[in-house]
Amino acid sequence: MTENLHRQNPSSVPQWRDLQCYSIKSQNRHRADVVAVRTTGVTDMSWDFFVPVCTGDLVKSGGINQYVVQDVVSPKQLPASLSRFKAALRSQGPLCILEHFDTCYSVLQHCNSVELGVKEDTLELLVQVVNGLAATLPALLMATSVSAAERKEKLNAVKMSVFLICKLTETLEVFSCRQSIVTAPGKGGKKGKAGGEGLMQWDTEREKVLQALVQLLQLDIRSLWNLSLVEEEFISCVTCCCYKVLENPTISHVKSKPTRDCIIHLLGVLIKKYNHLIGASVKVIQSIIGEVIREIGQKSSEELAREGSGVKAFSTFLSELSGLVPELMIPNISVLITHLEGESHTMRVAVCEVLGDILVRVLCGDGLDESGKADRDRFFDTLQEHLHDTHSHVRARVLQVYTRIVNSKALPLCKYSEVMELAVGRLMDKSINAVKSAIQLLAAFIAHNPYSCKLSSADLKIPLEKETVKLRAMKEKLEGKAPVAVIKASELWAAMEPELLITVGTELEPSSDTEKDQQEDENDQDVEEEKVAEDDRSTAVMIAQYLRVNKYRNAVRLCIKAHSCFPESERFASLSTVTPETLMETLALIFKGSDEDAAELSQNLPPTPQKEGEKEGEDGELKKQEMLVQYLKDTETFALQVERAISVINTMLYMKTTSVVQEAVQFCVTVCEFSVANSVSGVRKMLPLVWSTDTAIKDAVVQAYRRLYLNPQGDNIRMKAHTLVDSLSELMVDASLGTIQCLEEIVQEFFGGGSNLQSTVVQVLWERFTGKRETSGLNRRAAVLLLGMATRAEREVVLSNLDTLCSVALGEKVTEDFLLARDTVITICSITDHIRQSKGAPFRLPQDHQLFTCLTQALAEGVVMEDPYWQGFMEQAVRLIYFLAESPDQLCSRLVQRSARLLLDQIAEGGEVNKDSGQTLDGSQESSEQCEQVNCVCLAQLLALTGCVAFWQVSHLERSVSAELRRRRGETEEREEKEKVPSSKAKQQSANESAMEEELGLMGASAEDTEAELIRKICETELLADENLLCAFLPLLVKVCSSPGRYSHPQLTTAACLALSQYMMISPSVCQENIRLIFTVLERSTLPVVRANALIALGDLTVRFPNILEPWTQNLYARLSDEVPSVRQTAVTVLTQLVLKDVLKVKGQVSEVAVLLIDPESHITSLALNFFNELATKDNAIYNLLPDIISRLSDPERGMSSEDFNTIMKQLFSYITKERQTESLVEKLCQRFRTAKTERQWCDLATSLSLLSMCERGFKRLQECWECYSDKLTEPGVYQPLLSITAKLRRGAKALFKAQVDEFEKRLTAVHTRGLENVESPEMDEENQKQGSSEKTVSRTPLPTRGRTRSKRGQAKPSSSTYGDESFVTPQKSRKSKKPVITFSSDEEEEDEEDAVMAESETPKVTTPIARTSRRARLRN
Repeated sequence: MTENLHRQNPSSVPQWRDLQCYSIKSQNRHRADVVAVRTTGVTDMSWDFFVPVCTGDLVKSGGINQYVVQDVVSPKQLPASLSRFKAALRSQGPLCILEHFDTCYSVLQHCNSVELGVKEDTLELLVQVVNGLAATLPALLMATSVSAAERKEKLNAVKMSVFLICKLTETLEVFSCRQSIVTAPGKGGKKGKAGGEGLMQWDTEREKVLQALVQLLQLDIRSLWNLSLVEEEFISCVTCCCYKVLENPTISHVKSKPTRDCIIHLLGVLIKKYNHLIGASVKVIQSIIGEVIREIGQKSSEELAREGSGVKAFSTFLSELSGLVPELMIPNISVLITHLEGESHTMRVAVCEVLGDILVRVLCGDGLDESGKADRDRFFDTLQEHLHDTHSHVRARVLQVYTRIVNSKALPLCKYSEVMELAVGRLMDKSINAVKSAIQLLAAFIAHNPYSCKLSSADLKIPLEKETVKLRAMKEKLEGKAPVAVIKASELWAAMEPELLITVGTELEPSSDTEKDQQEDENDQDVEEEKVAEDDRSTAVMIAQYLRVNKYRNAVRLCIKAHSCFPESERFASLSTVTPETLMETLALIFKGSDEDAAELSQNLPPTPQKEGEKEGEDGELKKQEMLVQYLKDTETFALQVERAISVINTMLYMKTTSVVQEAVQFCVTVCEFSVANSVSGVRKMLPLVWSTDTAIKDAVVQAYRRLYLNPQGDNIRMKAHTLVDSLSELMVDASLGTIQCLEEIVQEFFGGGSNLQSTVVQVLWERFTGKRETSGLNRRAAVLLLGMATRAEREVVLSNLDTLCSVALGEKVTEDFLLARDTVITICSITDHIRQSKGAPFRLPQDHQLFTCLTQALAEGVVMEDPYWQGFMEQAVRLIYFLAESPDQLCSRLVQRSARLLLDQIAEGGEVNKDSGQTLDGSQESSEQCEQVNCVCLAQLLALTGCVAFWQVSHLERSVSAELRRRRGETEEREEKEKVPSSKAKQQSANESAMEEELGLMGASAEDTEAELIRKICETELLADENLLCAFLPLLVKVCSSPGRYSHPQLTTAACLALSQYMMISPSVCQENIRLIFTVLERSTLPVVRANALIALGDLTVRFPNILEPWTQNLYARLSDEVPSVRQTAVTVLTQLVLKDVLKVKGQVSEVAVLLIDPESHITSLALNFFNELATKDNAIYNLLPDIISRLSDPERGMSSEDFNTIMKQLFSYITKERQTESLVEKLCQRFRTAKTERQWCDLATSLSLLSMCERGFKRLQECWECYSDKLTEPGVYQPLLSITAKLRRGAKALFKAQVDEFEKRLTAVHTRGLENVESPEMDEENQKQGSSEKTVSRTPLPTRGRTRSKRGQAKPSSSTYGDESFVTPQKSRKSKKPVITFSSDEEEEDEEDAVMAESETPKVTTPIARTSRRARLRN
């Protein structure tokens, strides 16, 4: 390199400023907007240099007065240009950079192609420029007055020189790093041959560059800028150079210490003087971050296992860092991904989150190149793999990452179906967090789906089939098109030759001067259209095209013109004399061509434009149709996946985990908003959760319904009201009574919340109910029920409109729609005290009110009608009468008399006789000819009415009458206390007595007991007295129930059995007399509905008369094995209520409920599971029952398979969570090995032990009971379960305990392989022989057949079909007085009728008294 520029003092600097002017053109350069004129020693500059962000920006046109490079010198001319630059530097000083900037810039542009020496020379010259500026600037900076032109000149020189030297230094630094890699030291520490060339002294030269920059920037050059604000690009140019040097791995070597010191000094100057503190901090942090990430990535699994808390810190650091700067993670992601194969699940979580942030914020959108798309797909594949990670926390976090991706719309469309399928699969995950995350992901999929706002596979099926058929037809049409016949050119020429000849003659021989002038004018016009091509061949092709499309005139004219343009062409040579013959020959040669040119010319001739356009149009339509069909297929697939997810998530609404239930509720709301098929099922299923004791779940359901139904959209209040009513009506269509009751809770909250929609909604409901607006019957019923719900908040809604309700639904047309009448009665019940639970004087209406007139008339007339909906109306109407009417017993008495009279009149008049033997009541063929017949349906309805009246009469006495007596007594006592003023002594004595009575619990006892005894006496003696109307129907009920062969009509039998059970609620004596009959009906009736009704009735009787029903408990449990699913469902529901309310004692019969855990019907299984879930909340209930349940289920006579036994026991043992219970059960089960007689029982006991969550104490107890099961270990069914216990205990066990487990396992294996005799000591053998020699001679019974014996359901007693027609006869009644009865012809008993009551051996004799609550307490309840 050349020597350094000699530093001169100001007096010795050449007076180059004295030059009058200089022109940039003299240097063969053109600069935009640049005029440099020097006058009086100062250069006047009209341009500014802006440091570019990118080097290439300088060659682009900039703004006004912005410097732009005009002349980029070629690499060959660079040495000469550099020589001129060097000469100018010596003569003009550092400001010569203003003229020679383009030369140095050209070196940067061609840095990859110019020689290294050129770059070195340029760098040395730039160092001299910077040093020269550092020497000359102090005088300018210290001057008191400096012109703006001179300041601009110095500033441009500084910025240009610093920009060039920094960029060139960066380039040479990169080259040096590459050279150091190529010339790595070989053997003996010697460098390769290439090391002697190139930048051997780069470290020294680099240090000179940095020193020059330090000298320049140490000066206070900020004053060169306006307001001393140095532009950020200038500072970044210097700092980027420094940081690039610091990235060199060799910078840490000892020999590079001067360079490091220079960089640190330079950065310090920039921070102190040029506000680079924030930028330096960010850059340093970024550098450190990269190092930290690489350091974390290089950690091995063993190191992470030792670090412990450090792993969590690493994970947190990576997660937060990727959220802030995901771009920095991509260069280092390769070292982090290795942790996905490591043991630390915390690091796997962190890496998955890093991938998620990169996919959301970096590798997203449609603008990715092929490399970016490949990285994105690879990252997605990695995440999908870890949806099946072994650790639940990783699976849950990956699902959350996918949720964030879907919410950000960064998931490619091609991945939707695949990820959706995986998410649905994760709903079955064992981890609660994974399940919650899966539900959130599915909800995000639905909310951000790219397919449709309505996701119903049923609605998509029809359009998909239609469009598929259309696509198939389009393909067949295209494939079936016949190929176009190829016509030879000679044939086409022969066809067109006559017409072409006429055109040629017309063109060459005009007939008149006028036509000639016109022809010349047309020729002049067509000249522009028929332009000759560039060569003769292209012109010939154009002529042929004109001939093909029948443009003969254009072809002829172009052919004539072509000869003048191409006179030497062989194709047009014959046209030297233009005649029709020569012109036709030339056209024929061009069209038909020679043998060599024909194929080539035909290839250049395009097909007919019309046919080409048609083909392109058809192809475009086909592609559009294919895209449409594929879109519909993807949408249908997505909708089916959503529907599958709905069916799974709906089952999670009743899980124990609150958070899962909340997520399931939110998911149901989301799918309902998108109109997914079956979405309403989930919304209805979650409705009962409004009664949940968990406040969070209840609030979630209420908010969900408020969001779906109570926040309607509309332009005005009336439209909103219509929308709200439509939504609620749709929900209530075909809803069960339980659903309506749950919905009542939510609607009541709406009407009680003070919404401005309340009055409008009520008005819309009344309009729909009264028929002012045309609506369906279902919507009318929904409207009246919603009015009843509104009444719960405001009684006047219905009370002020009773007349309207009666006239519309209970008037003359009541018999046309008993369903509307029933729902109207339910609505009116909302104003009663029983529903509103109001205190004070009872609210009742007089007997002659229009409401009761309409009700009694409709009920009486309905008795003799065969309407299937009358009974539902009747039950609600009788209930309303007893709730709302004054003296309801009198009203109902007249109702029953009137109904019976109508039925008797019907019989007497012989009307409506049904000739079908199944629809009539005739005793026998002989008697039927002489006796009158009664319609079975009408008789059944009359009996149902009497039973309902009997039931509500008892309820009225024990609730309404009793409550009224208490209220009146309280008022009397209060009035008496106010009237008398006792003396102080008497007052003290009365207070003492009151305190004593209150302490003993006797306050008010005598009065309440008296009232209760009065009610009991009325029920016992008066309700069924001889003069009472109810008594007349009891013998008839007993007769129908006890003779199912004679009275075989299903509706009559059902009504009679239900009415009899309601009569039994009246008094203990009636219950005692008919209890055997009702249980006989329960066991032997062939009608499932009768058995189910009997179960429900017996449940109520058990609550009312527990001592009478207690001996029959076994018969109730027997119905759990009924053959009909509906009966089993009713049985488990009734027993659940009785057991959980402590009405029935929990005994070993609960094993029958356990069997239902494997019932084929899923709803029965869920009921049984709910039973044990609730039973587990009672202290030690399941723990106390387990040994008996195991013994009953493992009984060989039951024949239960091993798989079913394991399923049941696995569920039951999941409720045993206490160590003490486990320890005790281990001992109990081990002791039962001694009494077990079959190999199957041994295996079941061993399996039960293996299902326990064994602890150390339990294991010790298992060892202590070795003698109980050691002789059974030779059986694989005993050995394998016990061996699995040791495997479970070994996991995570301490060394000492693990040694004990290993020793126990060896002992088990030894006995199993060699036998107990070969392992035990001789002393033990002798003791075993003395104590239990009989155990060695146990006969081995074969295992029972696999599978459950379903035929055992209901076979405790033979079916009724084996007893003939007259199956049951009730015992003789103890009543002596003759009672008035209504006699029917079919009631005549035949002399040969056999008594079919239960045998004495079948009737329970031993009764266990059950302590009953006091009469007063029951009345209060």
